[in-house]
Order: sequence, then C-alpha cells, then structure tokens
Amino acid sequence: MVAPAVPELTEEIIHESIDARTESLISLRELGPPDLVHLLKQNLRSTGKHIGVYHHVTGVDASSSASLAAYINTLTYKEFGQSAIAKTLEGTYCCYNAFSRVDMRVHAPFPGSVESYCVDERGEKRKATDELWLEAYLCSVLRAYSYADDGSGDTIRKIMGVRRFNPVTSTETEHRFLSAAEQLFFRGWQLGSDSVVQVPNIVSNHLTTGLLKYFHTTGRYASGINLFEKLRSQNVEVASLLAKVLFMGNEEVEGARVLYEALKESPMDYVMLDTQAEFLLKKAHTAAAPEQKEERLRMAQGCADRSTIAAPSEFGTWARLAQVYVAMEDWENALTILNSCPMFTYQDKDAPLMPEPKEVNLPTLPETRLDEIDSEPESRYSEQVDPSLVNLRAAAYRGTFKQAYSILTEMTAKIGWDQLLKIRSNVFVMEDEYRSEKQETGQQAYPAKRNASTDALRGTPDPTANGEAEAEASGDEGDETNSADKKVQKEADSDSSVPTLVVNGKPEDIERPSSAVDPEEAKKAETEGANEDQLSRLNNKRLCERWLDSLFMVLYEDLRVYTIWRTQMAQYRAQSMQYKKSAEEWEILGCLAERLQHTDEAVEAYRACLSQRFSPKALSGILKVFEKNKSTRETIAATIRLVTWQYRWYSEFSPELLHTIRTLIEDEGAVKVRSIIQATNLPQNVLDLTHHYAALCATFRSSGTDG
Repeated sequence: MVAPAVPELTEEIIHESIDARTESLISLRELGPPDLVHLLKQNLRSTGKHIGVYHHVTGVDASSSASLAAYINTLTYKEFGQSAIAKTLEGTYCCYNAFSRVDMRVHAPFPGSVESYCVDERGEKRKATDELWLEAYLCSVLRAYSYADDGSGDTIRKIMGVRRFNPVTSTETEHRFLSAAEQLFFRGWQLGSDSVVQVPNIVSNHLTTGLLKYFHTTGRYASGINLFEKLRSQNVEVASLLAKVLFMGNEEVEGARVLYEALKESPMDYVMLDTQAEFLLKKAHTAAAPEQKEERLRMAQGCADRSTIAAPSEFGTWARLAQVYVAMEDWENALTILNSCPMFTYQDKDAPLMPEPKEVNLPTLPETRLDEIDSEPESRYSEQVDPSLVNLRAAAYRGTFKQAYSILTEMTAKIGWDQLLKIRSNVFVMEDEYRSEKQETGQQAYPAKRNASTDALRGTPDPTANGEAEAEASGDEGDETNSADKKVQKEADSDSSVPTLVVNGKPEDIERPSSAVDPEEAKKAETEGANEDQLSRLNNKRLCERWLDSLFMVLYEDLRVYTIWRTQMAQYRAQSMQYKKSAEEWEILGCLAERLQHTDEAVEAYRACLSQRFSPKALSGILKVFEKNKSTRETIAATIRLVTWQYRWYSEFSPELLHTIRTLIEDEGAVKVRSIIQATNLPQNVLDLTHHYAALCATFRSSGTDG
C-alpha cells in the first residue's frame, strides 16, 4: 500500500515550529496536538541555503526512539517545493506524552547517531526513560483514534498538513497496544476526558474512550472482554466497560449479568447505572409489543433517575434521564430534566499553535486522482452563500450544548413546535404570567434567589450541584449566546408564537420571581385568609435556565430558515421552476435538516449539493442513510469516494469508514464486497485504496472474511 503524500510547510525562520511547540506545552490540557516532524533541508540549486519544513502526523509507532527515527528516514530525498530536489540534513520528531506532560523528541542528523530526550513544560531537557516511551506510545495510539476524521472532512480541515496513519494494523500491534493500556489503565484519568464529562475517573477518560472506539471500529470484542475481565478483578467499576463491550458483541445476557453482579457490590456507581439505562432504552426502541416497551422504559427511568442522584453534577446522567422521558412521551418531565442538566464549556482538542508558514506545499499522489474530487477545492471557494444560512448558530454547538440541542430537536420532531411551546409554558414561568401574578399579589415580598435546577427535582441529595454552578460552567457559550440572542429575541418577542420566558429569574426590567414565598409572609397571608392558590401559582413552575432559553431561540431560528426553504421549494415546484442554490448553501441546508431530524429533506439537499460539486460532508450525510437502509451498492460507492478524498488529504485511516466496510463484510461477506468494489466504474488506483480497508478486516479476522 502506497503511503500518503507528504505535505510541507516552510518556515520563515528555521526551527520556529519547534520553538512554538515548546512554548505551547504549558497550555496543553488534553491528549496533546498531533506529532510534529521537522526537517532541515538544503536546496541543491543553492547549496548554501538551509530551509526548515515541517508537517504533522498521527498513528506513527512511538514506542521507541528507533521507530520515530525510522519514520524520519522515510522522508529523506523527497521533493521540495514545486520541482527542486532537496537534500535532508537532519530531522526532529516531537511526540507529546500526556501522562507525564513532556514532549518526547528524537533528533536524527544525516549522517549521524540518533539522539532522544524529552522536554518538560518549562522547556528543560530531561532523559527519555522506557516508562516515558511506554506512556508516549499509548498517547500516540489514542491521538490517532481521537483526532481521526469521521469521513465528513471537518477534522481534516481544522489543521493543515496532517498525515494520518492507522496505529494498529495487525494482531501483533494490537497486543502491544492493549498491553500498554493494561499497564497504564488506572492512570487513565490523568489524560482528562470528553467535554461532556465533568470529572474524569478510571472508567470515564480519554483512555477508556479510545479503547471502546477501537473495539467498536475493529470488532475485536474478544480482546476487549479479555482485557476488561482482567482489570475488573482489580476494580469493580471496570464492570461498566466490560458490559459495554459485551453489548457491542451481542452478548447481552452476559452483559446484563455483569452489571447486576457489580451493582450489588457498588449500588451507586453512576457509570454502571447509566450503562444499564442506555441498554434498556435501546431495547425499548426495538420492543415489538407496547407493554414490553413501557416496561423497559420504566426500568430505564429507574436506573437513569438513580444515576442522577449518584452523580448530580454530571451532564450525561441528566441527559439520559431526559432521553428516557422523551421516549416515554412524558414531555413536561423531559423539558424539566433537560433544564436541570449541568452545562460545561466545550474543551476542544489540543491543536498546534504554529507561526504563519512562508510557503505551503500540498502535493497530490497520482493514486488519489479522481476528477470529481480534484475539482472540489476550486469550486468551493467561489460560491456565494446567503448570510442567513451562515449565521445559524446551532451548527457551531459542541459538547453538552450539542447534545442538549439534539434532545430538544427530537422533541420538536415528534410533537411539533406549537406543542413544544405549550409544554414550555406549562413547565416554565412566562413573563406575562409573572406580570399578572405580581399585580395580584401587590407588594408581596419574595426571596431574592431562586434557581431553575433546584426547582426541577425536589429532594435530590445535593440540590445545589446543578444550580448556579452550571450557569457559570457554561461560561463562554452562555455569554456568547446572550448577546447574540438579542436580535432573534426581539423578532421572537414580536411573534405571538414565541412567548417570553422569565429566564433564570432575570427578566428584562422585572423584579426576579421566587421559588417559594417567604415563610413569614406565607404565615401572615394564611392568617389573613389570602387565597392559597394565588400564592402558590408560580411555585408549581420552574425558571428556565438562560442557556436553555438560548437553545429555544436558536431552535426558532433553525425552524424559521427551514420553513422558508421548504415553502419556497414547494412554490417553485408548483410552478415547474428550478430552485437554485449554490453547493455550499445546499450543504448547509442539508446539515440544518439533519440537525432538525428531517432525514429525507437532508438527503434531498445533500444530493443537490453533490450534483454541483463533490462534498465529503454531504456524501457522509447520505452514507448514514445508505447504511441504515442496508443499501449495499450505494454504501460502497459512497465509501470509495470518501476513502479517496481522505487519502487525497494525507489520511489513510478513518475509524468510521473502516467500521462501515467491516459491517458491510459482516452482512454481505468479504467476497461479495470486494466484487462490488472491483465492479465499480472507477480507476483501479482508487479502488485499491478501499481494498486496503477490506484487507484490514481480513487481517483482524472479522466476521464474514475468508478463512
């Protein structure tokens, strides 16, 4: 298999990329940026001139200095710039060790002996020990999976010039990876966790996320079960991970038994309770009889409710409970629980902070040439886009905000916007209600503080855990949405279909409402014979968190643009006219429809985009539908093009695309899949790239492969 081309970014000042990386070490909070490879070259046309070039890479074997030096050696005598041949004088490879927070470096002069060392956050050199190399190796594998592209091209476009390799290509390298993971497993919390996890622990961190993604991608469930069985004997909490792998491998009875036995020993482990709730929710969706579905949802609700008590400050537990209520069609409770979710500022993956390069050389290998893909960059940047489509803020949501918005759109897709507004007015205090209540109660004094989350579920062991803390935790995202909402808020306020909320107890120019009347005032009112219903009218409702009100405004804007699009489409069709949009606009409309869970309309927009130019995002959106509908030939045709596009931009490895090929082989058999690939009317060099993914499945002896 031919290796991807080597992108080259030329430095303005020699070694400035390495210096910039050293300076950024102190600010790294996640797994670290992709590995940096720096080469000092001499242009043979001007012998005295030295030039520094660099690129980034993931998936290279970082288990020793020798393996990194071998990678540098593969880069020697490559083309430099447009056509000049350059001689490589020396190379430096930098690989971040997120456990010990040091940068492992290998310096290889040509000719000369290899030097290996590490640099700490202060920029000081330290000795590179075997333990540090073990940690660096494990981090490099996790980065390869974490920073890989999902097929849509979004990750590839974030950082320029990154070569992506598959870090585990055989059962031998798998053994090395899992052995390193076993040795360092109980230190995994040091790596941090996904942005939806508030506090990393031994079963919720980047290491466990990477392991689960590896088993899901490759289907090597037996290896995962073996690993977690050994680790469970040391700590019962690992049972949740063991159960997840058992569920992946369709060993559902054994997975349920593992959770049952573990919860008897640790009844308030929130990850195990959440795993149970997730499993029951999935089984409820596939239940044939309504009674069976209802019973499973009732059990899922019990597990999810208990997990929120076990971990009241974790977003995932509350989100799961909200999902259960949505499945139960208990809309008021779903909205109440969603309002109680603690929100966290999104922490993006560490990205390299490099100075502006002097030159950028992004070569293309002949093996990746495909006309429809090659024409994409030129046409992409010449397209006009309607400003109303560019400013849809829901497209930028990440982490907890993205998941919460997904729950809100699921409710809207099921019951409609008007019904959602009615439920919202039943659950939350509306401004007109508050005004009339304030007039009726006269100068009734209320306590100054009321919080939406503590109102949502009374009697939880730690009611303040989901209170003001999450409003502060939402940080930048909350502040951004507040100012950006004003325009939409005015438009919404003028529309009778969007009534105004009292948000987090802070309405415009209105005194804050309270959750309960002051006990002294209540006693006085009671003795004076005041109307008890009048006093408690607002007490039965909650205050809407500011972030959730912002989500309603963003959803309103999404629905407004979507409705305009569909109305215009209908009008044009009625008049037998063509509805024209640029490819970029069709791509945005497809994402909008997908976000609002209108699958057919999303596919329609994506197809319109692809009819004008190639778009990996549009094609990956359609691919999801092909997979769901078991459309084998269409799935393979889409995968071939996505694999080729990825390879064109120096990525030979996408876990999602590998998973797609593996599931196709499981369903149809390797011979049929290879035959369909080969029968496709595309150049052989392009087909070979996808054959490479199929060969990986054979190497891992996936179900459906020969032998």
